[in-house]
Amino acid sequence: MFTGLIEGLGRLAAIENKGGDARMLIDTGNLDMADGDLGDSIAVNGVCLTVQALQGKNFYTDVSHESLSLTTLGDLQVGDLLNLEKALLPTTRLGGHLVSGHVDGVGEVLERTQEARSWRFRVRAPDALARYIAKKGSICIDGTSLTINQVTGAEFTVNIIPHTLEQTIIHSYQPGRQVNLEVDLIARYLERLLLGDKAADAGYSGITSEFLAQQGYINKA
Repeated sequence: MFTGLIEGLGRLAAIENKGGDARMLIDTGNLDMADGDLGDSIAVNGVCLTVQALQGKNFYTDVSHESLSLTTLGDLQVGDLLNLEKALLPTTRLGGHLVSGHVDGVGEVLERTQEARSWRFRVRAPDALARYIAKKGSICIDGTSLTINQVTGAEFTVNIIPHTLEQTIIHSYQPGRQVNLEVDLIARYLERLLLGDKAADAGYSGITSEFLAQQGYINKA
């Protein structure tokens, strides 16, 4: 588990294809790795990866075919900047929100606009994730915990203060940029709980307005 508060900026130092998978060498940059060890979990652009081997303060990690195809990791080039966060401890201040490091989908930055000293970004999420995105709710973009300002359909905006802009890869975002999105854990589990016995039905498509009406959550009269 993570908090979505980026601890350091690193770079992709090397990548080796492994028959559909990949092994990456991560230059941890300014991330403190004094307590790093084999088997540790580190979020790289919001994707939970495992330390397979250490090389000084850098580490090797194996990335599965699924992670490469369902996140932006498959598009990385050597030298690209990376958001890094070590797994939280029981004593860690939860300054962001609970983040699993399991990316739900890839979004696209549509617009970047300066507002006083901050920047507002408009992002389009995959349609399937729209129901999990709520005004003033939490979302994780490339591992960064952010608050949603406005929502219109599958598009949403976030406001980035100068500190966050400087300390994360968000400063490099331009329209067209693909980003990893992880929705709020509570929203995902709440949907599953609402399904009740229907959750075991492999052919059931999920929460719909018809389902909510049948269960008495909304009135369609």
